[in-house]
Amino acid sequence: MAEPAVRHAEGTIPAPEPDLTPQEVIARAGAMRAKLLERQAETEARAYYSEETHDEFTRAGFFRILAPRRFGGYEFDLTTYYKVMIALSRGCPSTGWQACLAGAHCLQLGSYWNEQAQSDIFGPDGNFLASMSQSFEGGSATPVDGGYILNGTWHYASGVPHATHHMGMVVRSDSDPSGPPDTVMAVIPRESFTMLDDWGGLIGLKGSGSHSVRVENAFIPAHHVIPFGMFQDVENGTPGYRLHGNPMYAGQFMATALGTINSVQVGNAQAVLDEYERLITSRKTMAVGSVGILRYEDHDFQRCFGLAMSYIDAAESIVLRTGDLYLEYARQSVEEGIPFSHEKVMRIYGQQMTAHKLCWEAGDLLFRTSSSSGAMDGTRMQRYWRDLSAMRANGLHQLDFRAPSIAQAHFGLPIRFL
Repeated sequence: MAEPAVRHAEGTIPAPEPDLTPQEVIARAGAMRAKLLERQAETEARAYYSEETHDEFTRAGFFRILAPRRFGGYEFDLTTYYKVMIALSRGCPSTGWQACLAGAHCLQLGSYWNEQAQSDIFGPDGNFLASMSQSFEGGSATPVDGGYILNGTWHYASGVPHATHHMGMVVRSDSDPSGPPDTVMAVIPRESFTMLDDWGGLIGLKGSGSHSVRVENAFIPAHHVIPFGMFQDVENGTPGYRLHGNPMYAGQFMATALGTINSVQVGNAQAVLDEYERLITSRKTMAVGSVGILRYEDHDFQRCFGLAMSYIDAAESIVLRTGDLYLEYARQSVEEGIPFSHEKVMRIYGQQMTAHKLCWEAGDLLFRTSSSSGAMDGTRMQRYWRDLSAMRANGLHQLDFRAPSIAQAHFGLPIRFL
């Protein structure tokens, strides 16, 4: 069993609202839904949410939910984070995606980097917001005295428009060419990268701020760069657990990576259901030679609504349960010596992607039965369906393709996820 270090008061950054509770931060997210609905079109046109929205999220504490208390965070649990991001995404999926991915990566920083790196990067006020990308082009990390020189372009850096840092996976230039690539994750400050103006061409999530990031000859200190792959070595605890004493910082990254974005998917599906309810309670059925009835009184529309609601409720339950499982498995690892195994990680992934499939089935059912007027440009229904489609087309989110890796983990075989 891993032993946490004793908490030290020296240098602790106070949280902006020391008495803030999970319940209050969840309620704040829900209260923002009307504003986010109003801003959907402008967010999509801009390709990211506004400075005004960002300031509101910052004041509400959304970006400190998973950050360690030592560095000005609230250190709430992952399930609270999922609930907040579901609520934001119900107002605007693009906004939820940008906020969710940027705000989640303080969990990785608080888990896997050492005390000095965390102190450097969280900085004097704990203001840390990072995009993360594993999709690099021409990337390299060249070892030099005291650190690395980084070069490359990282695509799909969701959250970067308002980020303080970018976390980029890259291959060390001195990797053995005869073996697997030696991949590392570097935390790159805002002044060392350029955000490219290249987002908005995807079918949906056009306002998610998923621009590319370019880095040219940036020096990154060695302690800001760590080995990083699909799985982390958490058997004997993590630097973050030893520093913060909280099992939340002792888990596996892959067990949260798909949970965060599927919390957005759940909120997206809930938004579709909201819009469908508005449509069927205000429009009548088609009728030749007679007056139709309001659609919500019609058995066919009732069936569609009931099925979709059931799928979405189930998806939400799954995502929230995986947040609980993450903490449960991490706690068992450090307190009871029960490994956070690759199988546990992959089975969490499978559950999260099942939630994704349920959200898609619900959203697609509601979209195709909302009538052609719901598919018009500029309508919320069309936007929601496009957002669901963008998530559905993501290469990592194909459970049909990735399911063998779940079986491989169960049987102790080499895992071929990518």
